[in-house]
Amino acid sequence: MGRDASVIGLGAWQLGADWGDVSEADAHATLQAAVDAGVTFIDTADVYGDGRSEQIVGSFVKDKPGLTVATKMGRRLPQEPANYHIDNFRAWTDRSRANLGVDTLDLVQLHCPPTPVFHSDEVFDALDTLVQEKRIAAYGVSVEKVEEALAAIARPGVASVQIILNAFRLKPLERVLPAAAEAGVGIIARVPLASGLLSGRYDEHTTFAADDHRNYNRHGESFDVGETFSGVDFSTGLEAVRRLRPLVPDGVTMAQFALRWIIDQPAVTVVIPGARNPEQARANAHAADLSPLTPETQEKITAVYDELIRPQVHDKW
Repeated sequence: MGRDASVIGLGAWQLGADWGDVSEADAHATLQAAVDAGVTFIDTADVYGDGRSEQIVGSFVKDKPGLTVATKMGRRLPQEPANYHIDNFRAWTDRSRANLGVDTLDLVQLHCPPTPVFHSDEVFDALDTLVQEKRIAAYGVSVEKVEEALAAIARPGVASVQIILNAFRLKPLERVLPAAAEAGVGIIARVPLASGLLSGRYDEHTTFAADDHRNYNRHGESFDVGETFSGVDFSTGLEAVRRLRPLVPDGVTMAQFALRWIIDQPAVTVVIPGARNPEQARANAHAADLSPLTPETQEKITAVYDELIRPQVHDKW
């Protein structure tokens, strides 16, 4: 993309919808707290609140130079490869440009499209055209599967790959991160706290609002189940967190520990935890200031994954 980004960014899904209600005032306060704490990268999408997240982010970043806003496109129509063509791309990016209040979008990512899209020359030619038309400055992809990430990394124009990466999702470490490093492609780590499981704040009695995807998509009813708790069964995730908790250093929260693990992985460009309030935004950003985890701690995290999590998720994505 040709610009620097803070290693901790801010994911803005929850500022639009699907995580319970967040007021516009609270959203602006959260964004301001993140930026004050050093965050320079904000990730949103055209479908988060049907444009509400983009509009909130756009109103916030106006007259604030130095911030990079990444958005995503492609989920406003049925997930069929035939819908991924230049006319729709122009319409979608024009809408996002209006929502964000900019002439040129910093980074546009295909939003977890169907697998065949990653193998379409026409799709990537169309994205190149958007760059030539100055609708977008750069493009990337958001993926569900390792194979999709590898296909995208092989495309010369791809600037970034956004993929689920956290202590409950280790598969990208095997091939995706090394391939991205070799190709000079940025890695945006999403769902870094496994939808909050890795924050350590939940237990068997935790409930979620009706409009929260952690309630209505727990079994993949509305979109890929991997987006909710990283595809991990809730009770299994709680047990894994209990085993990880003794590894957390004094003075560090479970969430910061989980974010630090991601930062420590070679080739990670930026991690995009969400935040619903200023306190969460500040705490997340502080993870960048912590000392790297020791090799011994890394090994113990992998051991918990291998025993509890790997059988559930490793071969699915």
